[in-house]
Amino acid sequence: MVRFGVEFAPYMGIHTYRNMIIKDTETIGKEIPNVIRNEIITALAHYPELKSTHIRFKFTRSLNGSIMAARPQISTLFGKRKNRKYDILMSPVFKLKNSIEPLHQVDPNVLIGWIGHELGHIMDYEQRSTFGIARFGLLYWLSKTYIRKAERVADTFAVHRGMASYILATKDFILSHSGLSQKYKDKITRLYLSPDDIVQVVEEMQQSNNREGILVEEAEISTNLDHQEQESR
Repeated sequence: MVRFGVEFAPYMGIHTYRNMIIKDTETIGKEIPNVIRNEIITALAHYPELKSTHIRFKFTRSLNGSIMAARPQISTLFGKRKNRKYDILMSPVFKLKNSIEPLHQVDPNVLIGWIGHELGHIMDYEQRSTFGIARFGLLYWLSKTYIRKAERVADTFAVHRGMASYILATKDFILSHSGLSQKYKDKITRLYLSPDDIVQVVEEMQQSNNREGILVEEAEISTNLDHQEQESR
């Protein structure tokens, strides 16, 4: 598979045995649970910039009210940027009104969209200094307005990398799922790009067809996120 002139064959160098994780750190430095290996590799293939970035995909029951979350490993933020490591934390299940559904049984396209969104957050982190990441975390915790802007930035990164259909599949799954609470659906509607927003971003990409311009725009989006918050205070 080739996108933006980059071949993604190195991602196939990840090896797994049963539910054990075998790391191929010489090529990509990823830790991937076997049960959703294919979905993660598909999402990663849309992010050639993250080919050498250390990312650990980890199931945890500690997430409150979220299905997935992307976070830097704090101990790695104080050295060189190229040595940073990140976690994408994933709930092993998501709770429905009357039942619990294992995450790995969700439609693959929906999972790919979810993972692609979290990789968008990592792309955002990669453009920030250590101080910028710390400030991001503080504002994300304090400001609902900042959360909305940050989540839309992550969606935009994913859409720019050809993941619009996956992101739309994830949103459709959430908003049309009868077993998910209306409170959670309202949160998704309020914080993330709407389907119409995604279509607009895709149309703008098709008109420009300029990858370098898109990368510059992404850097500006991340920078403006902080500037706008500073001005609003």
